[in-house]
Amino acid sequence: MAEFYSESLDRLLKIILQLENIEEAYDFFSDVCTIKELQDMAQRLDAAFLLSCGENYQNISKQVGISTATISRVSRSLNYGRGGYRKAIEKSGVNKK
Repeated sequence: MAEFYSESLDRLLKIILQLENIEEAYDFFSDVCTIKELQDMAQRLDAAFLLSCGENYQNISKQVGISTATISRVSRSLNYGRGGYRKAIEKSGVNKK
């Protein structure tokens, strides 16, 4: 995991944390990422929310428009990752079922 950390990535994440509102976030991410990259991240987060609510892969695939393979990767991260999805879900204030 050490190869994941870098000065460059630290700088990127610190800048993201300093964005003050959704408009700044839209401006920044639309410059940094492609529309497809942003949509992919949003879909993965949607899948994580739905998984945390107990939805099954087939329903998530239909609702979100992603493959069950992608849902499986999200599920693996949600259950065995570093807790990033869970922290984001908790901080979002979105209620589980």
